Amino acid sequence: MAKGPTKTGTSRNEEPKIRRTLHLRFTLAGANEQMVAMIKSSAPMYQMFTDAKVRLLQNVDDPSRFIQEIEYDAPESLELNRQQIASDPRVQTYIQAWRSMFPGGVEIDVFKVV
Repeated sequence: MAKGPTKTGTSRNEEPKIRRTLHLRFTLAGANEQMVAMIKSSAPMYQMFTDAKVRLLQNVDDPSRFIQEIEYDAPESLELNRQQIASDPRVQTYIQAWRSMFPGGVEIDVFKVV
């Protein structure tokens, strides 16, 4: 996890970045191979952000419950306008794919280091 200031990228030609952690929580009974394929197919979405780190966590007490954790740097101007991110066609495609795979729903939270 990131330590220290949450802003990075301060060169003249580079817009400042803000470090964020996205959690996608969902339930999926017995389809681990399907999950791995989904995560691999979502790689282009992660490349929208610099230095993205992705982890898939499985609940040890309830193996059908998962959290996908994505830690990324977002351009400060884009992060300040979440509607712009949400309306990006690549993000919309990704979210629709998630929702179609998980009829029980997907909870999405975005966190920052404090």
